[in-house]
Amino acid sequence: MTEAGLDDVFIDDITFPAADRYLLGATLYLPRGAKRHAVLINSAAAVPRKLYRGLASYLARRGCAVLTYDYRGTGDSRRKSLNNFSQPRSLVGFKASMSEWAALDVTAAVAWMRERYNALPLNYIGHSFGGQALGLLSNNAEVSRALFVAAQAATWRLMASPERYRVYAMMNFAGVPLTHLLGYAPGWAGLGLDLPKGVFLEWANWVRNERYMFDDPNLEALANFPKYQGALMALCISDDPWATRPAVELLCREFTSIEPDVQTITPADAGTARIGHFGFFKPEHRDTLWRGAAEWIQTAD
Repeated sequence: MTEAGLDDVFIDDITFPAADRYLLGATLYLPRGAKRHAVLINSAAAVPRKLYRGLASYLARRGCAVLTYDYRGTGDSRRKSLNNFSQPRSLVGFKASMSEWAALDVTAAVAWMRERYNALPLNYIGHSFGGQALGLLSNNAEVSRALFVAAQAATWRLMASPERYRVYAMMNFAGVPLTHLLGYAPGWAGLGLDLPKGVFLEWANWVRNERYMFDDPNLEALANFPKYQGALMALCISDDPWATRPAVELLCREFTSIEPDVQTITPADAGTARIGHFGFFKPEHRDTLWRGAAEWIQTAD
C-alpha cells in the first residue's frame, strides 16, 4: 500500500527478493521532487526497520530515494505469507545465519537499489551489524559512500565494563542454552526481536572471539572487505557501551583499501543527556545529528 507521507514524502511498503529469491519486507521512501541520491539503510541485529522510519523520511525530504528492510526471520521478513503480515511464522527450524544475512539479504538490497537508481550515487547507512555487513558483501564496490552508526567489531572484550560481563553472561550462559532448547533465540531474553537459531549462535560465537568475526576461519566473505573503495565515516557514540571507539576502530581497520574517518559524538554535541546504541535515530536529533549525517551523505564525490 502506498501513502503520501507528510512533508512531500511517499512511503510504500513493498517486498523484494533476496539473492535466493526469499522475499524480504521493506519500505521505500521517495521525495515528490527530483531524486539526487539513493540511500540504503541497514538495520542492527534484532532491530525492526521501523526504528529508521524517521531518518528515512528526513532523507527523502532532502531528495533521497531511501530503502529500509528486515533481514530474513525478523519483522515483515518473517511473516507466514505475502498477504499475512500479522501472523509471523515459527522460527523453529528456520535456516539463517548472520553471514547469510549479509550474503543473501544485504547483497540483494544493494543490487536492488543499484538496478533501480543506476543514475544516482548509492549511499549506505549501517547501524551496528548493518555496518559490519558492508565488508562482507561481494558487491560492496557499488556503494559510493558509507555512514556507520555504532557499527563495531562486537567482541565482548572491547565493550565497556561492566556491560561486557553482562553481555557475555547473557549470550553464553542464558542465550545459547535457551536457543538450543527452544530452537530459536527469544526476544524476551533481552535481544529485542526473536532471532533464528543460526543467526544467534553465529553471533554469540563472534562475540566470544578476540577479534569478533575476523577470527572466524570459516567466514570466506571476509575477503570482500578490501573490495570497498568508497568513502567511509564511522560514528562512535561516546556513551554507547557496546560500540566503543576501540571496537569501531577494529572494524574500520579491515577496510584496507581506504582510510575510514572515525568520529566520536558525545551527547553534548546533540544537546541531550544520552544517545547510547540506538538514540541516534530519535527524531529529536533531526536538526543536529541527522542534518550532519545527511550533509555528509550528500557530499559530491
